[in-house]
Amino acid sequence: MLTPGSLASSAAPLPQPTQHGRLGSAAPDVEYEDLLGLWADLECALAVLLARPHQVCDFPAKVRQLDRWLQELVAHDIDAALYLMFQLASTSTAGYSASHALVCATLCHLMAFEFDLPAHERNALVRAAFTMNISMTALQDELAHQRAKPSTAQRQSIDSHAQRSQALLEKLQITDALWLSVVGQHHQPRPNALASTGKSPLSSLEPDQRLVRMLVSTDRYAAMISPRKTRAGRSATDSVREVVGRAMESRDEAGLLLVRSVGLCPPGTFVRLDNGDTAIVLRRSEQTNLPLVASLLDGTGAHFSEPHLHQTSNGKPRIQAAMARAEVKTELNHRTMVRLGLYAVQRSTPLVTQVGLL
Repeated sequence: MLTPGSLASSAAPLPQPTQHGRLGSAAPDVEYEDLLGLWADLECALAVLLARPHQVCDFPAKVRQLDRWLQELVAHDIDAALYLMFQLASTSTAGYSASHALVCATLCHLMAFEFDLPAHERNALVRAAFTMNISMTALQDELAHQRAKPSTAQRQSIDSHAQRSQALLEKLQITDALWLSVVGQHHQPRPNALASTGKSPLSSLEPDQRLVRMLVSTDRYAAMISPRKTRAGRSATDSVREVVGRAMESRDEAGLLLVRSVGLCPPGTFVRLDNGDTAIVLRRSEQTNLPLVASLLDGTGAHFSEPHLHQTSNGKPRIQAAMARAEVKTELNHRTMVRLGLYAVQRSTPLVTQVGLL
């Protein structure tokens, strides 16, 4: 497993690809305990890379290492990775730029798998997600803590950041033309580009336009779920529905692809059940709106002594509404939640197939 320490050496070995696995063959509990810290470590390593790119030895190699690290964590268990990612994204504004980049990169990785993108397109998409805002890292963190609207100077920096990020990446020896093109277009695509391609099947588009549409959807979604000083993060479900609503209006395949990849109620998000319980989603199922959940609080807000598992696809209880993290006044033992989801799925038919390394 890659660690922050390994990023200090450009000669650090990359993990070797593994075969696609099923949930019934998951790793021992100790590896799940490690997974909690490793996900946070990945965010910290990414934060260093984005904050001080000129001080990084062999920047392209470091981005590839972070990408492989991400793939390894997701390949270990998609649902556990989603659970930890959504919890990380919804609980803190510290290091917003790195958190946002990591959420976008993870979602792009899953969308690439769902769409069966060629490896070179998948690599360009995920690495663009990691680095699309690299020219405004400090500003992005500042804005997450700022209650006032962006100033004129800040707005100008926001508007020009895509082109500046592309130029900075070129100076950092990034030579992948597709990666650079996607970064340069992600904030303000070429005039009428999305309007002219939005109704076209993704498979019919040129690679850069296909990837831009995917990245724009994930960028918008990740921004919605993340908390800022001016607002709490929205529920992931409400955010998905807004993306899907726009997608349905414009027949945008990218928004619908995002939903197929993570579900309407992704792992790590909170829901209210029709029996009054407050629950957290642990794992997806083959039906995007019927996940495995664990009830944490009853209808009066009292804590259960132990979480109550419900496979909503089996009938009652059903999900009544999505909840933002700010609405749920309880602390979670994430190791317990991840293990509980694994325990449930190991004793039933596997729900989803893991994504392997590319």
